[in-house]
Amino acid sequence: MSTATASPRQPVGSQTGRGTVVQPAWVRVTHWLNALGAILMVMSGWRIYNASPLFNFRFPNSITLGGWLAGALQWHFAAMWLLFVNGLVYLGLNLLTGRVRHRFFPLSPRQFVSDFGAALRGRLSHDDPAHYNAVQKAAYIGAVVLLVLMVLSGLVMWKSVQFPLLRALLGGYESARLVHFLAMCGLVFFFVVHVAMVARVPRTLRMMILGR
Repeated sequence: MSTATASPRQPVGSQTGRGTVVQPAWVRVTHWLNALGAILMVMSGWRIYNASPLFNFRFPNSITLGGWLAGALQWHFAAMWLLFVNGLVYLGLNLLTGRVRHRFFPLSPRQFVSDFGAALRGRLSHDDPAHYNAVQKAAYIGAVVLLVLMVLSGLVMWKSVQFPLLRALLGGYESARLVHFLAMCGLVFFFVVHVAMVARVPRTLRMMILGR
């Protein structure tokens, strides 16, 4: 197995040489735990939504989790703590290791527009999975923002009296419900696009499992 030495300006694990770890173990573990927590929250959230819909539609019970309202709430709270604790670990390690700076920045509007246009034409390169293009950077940052919004709006819905300032910032209880629902929709859209991109570039899945 060959080894590679990281340059001073490049975090360990970002090279793509043969046998070199691209995704370190902590990234892979927290990634899959975040995915599990988000999926459980969304599916149980759909069952909770059905008990008091915001709009004139309901989700099919076959794609929800919990069986009934009380069961869905139990799943939702369990997944919430998993997502909250694991998300803090993920964000903390990204900051401490410098991965946020190296992987997700810089990100300019011009770069995003250029890469987004290339993606629409099917010409966006994926030659180096250790470096994200502007579309990937924006998508991953957006997913984190959506998760944060889901947690904050969820706190208002769960403990509205205990978080009056947060409730006011979100425009009240009903507005928090809407924010929670829209953030969920955005996260599901990210998930669908993410899975489609993985299907197009299968080696990214291998790297998120094996690290290389």
